[in-house]
Amino acid sequence: MASVGVAALLALAACGGGPGGNATAHERAPDRASEQSGGERPQPGPSASEAPDDEQDTTRAQISTFALDVDTASYAYARRTLQEGRWPEPGEIRPEEFVNSFRQDYPEPPDDGFTVHVDGARMGDRDEAVLRVGLQTRATSAEARRPANLTFVVDVSGSMAEPGRLDLVKQALHTLLGQLAPGDQVSIVAFSDDAELLASMTPLTARDDLRAAVDRLTVEGGTDLESGLVLGYEEAAKAFRPAATNKVILLSDGLANQGNTAWQTILDRVKEHAGRQITLLTVGVGRDYGDELMEQLADNGDGSAVYVSTVEEAEKTFSTQLPANIELRARDAKAQVVFNPSVVAGYRLLGYENRALTAEEFRDDSRDGGEIGPGHSVTALYSVRLKPGATGQLATATVRWQHPDTRVAAEASGSVDVGALSGALWKDAPVRLQVDVLAAAFALYMRDGKAFGMDLGALGEQGERLSGEAEDPMVTELATLIGKSREVG
Repeated sequence: MASVGVAALLALAACGGGPGGNATAHERAPDRASEQSGGERPQPGPSASEAPDDEQDTTRAQISTFALDVDTASYAYARRTLQEGRWPEPGEIRPEEFVNSFRQDYPEPPDDGFTVHVDGARMGDRDEAVLRVGLQTRATSAEARRPANLTFVVDVSGSMAEPGRLDLVKQALHTLLGQLAPGDQVSIVAFSDDAELLASMTPLTARDDLRAAVDRLTVEGGTDLESGLVLGYEEAAKAFRPAATNKVILLSDGLANQGNTAWQTILDRVKEHAGRQITLLTVGVGRDYGDELMEQLADNGDGSAVYVSTVEEAEKTFSTQLPANIELRARDAKAQVVFNPSVVAGYRLLGYENRALTAEEFRDDSRDGGEIGPGHSVTALYSVRLKPGATGQLATATVRWQHPDTRVAAEASGSVDVGALSGALWKDAPVRLQVDVLAAAFALYMRDGKAFGMDLGALGEQGERLSGEAEDPMVTELATLIGKSREVG
């Protein structure tokens, strides 16, 4: 059994600099390498003794605050990259998106808020632990949801001619049109060198007209993503229905090369329309993928980001997830974890680097958070260094959100004591917690070189064991990817 050391993680995840105390949000610049070979495999990071101050010290920073995020694109794109025999770019690895790609077992709340689940496990040394904060919204059925206005903004530039791009998008849209309800409405915008409205907001009773618009999507020209998104938001705002869910869905490889290509500038162009409670979903496709642009558009445009590379993934996104999860449960959702300094000496949040907030921004309802739909779970993992022999409450986690329509704020909290921690992570902890730690550790290894004191061989051992215990095809796939990464590396 692999030995596990949180001290190593605290040092080796240092390049992410997790949110804590009064940390402010920042972006990571992607570490670009050859498009053909993928990213350079990261070298092992410094030892704990070389970087003793990387964790948040509770004598100075007892509070960790971040905006919620349900993106999963980072895991999906890394999966494709590894399957093609390429090492992912370290700058495109976001550990929280690996963890949030996996099914959780948190109980659902009885209302439209959140349940807060807090647990954890000791790791190797009894003074080291992992803390899990799990947040869950109530699911809904496609039949029970409110009607939707969906504006699809489709990239038809030359790069979308690659198999698995526009053809996949068109197939997914045809599938979705068969799944939506009669009360829904759809508009379709195409963009290349400029943008074109192929279908104004059309009720689903006219599916044939919408299918014909999808069939007219053909590849041509460059990629002026800005013009497409601006026209899409203008169309969404023009057809806005207060009693409906209003969403723009961008389908692209994110390789913008005309007009403004910076996410800040693009969102500035649409902020007037976006302010009308129009949310954004970015759907990435393609072997070469503009991850940073698509992820930042989603995070800063009141939305989320996914990536699809196969027909099966596209069908899951468009025929299963999207119809049921079109509407929102919460706007501007944020989490805050307060650590007990008499119990916790130091901590680090794994991931969420570009979602960090200051402690004061938690209850500042003008500060942007994350948009969360029905049935979504959000998981945050912390590595924690306990004080020797400490007892009592370890931490309290609180989630704050606004009602999607009224903007009335609400909160829910949960806490955990040291005595409630599982005795040993890889032996006594719930299987889902073990899977979460494995997913995060794999992401950190690909990004930073090491994680939780384990190398790829040790990660592979845990993956093989959990693939049998979890009885989950995605966990089996994770174990396979870890094995594949050893071949690629």
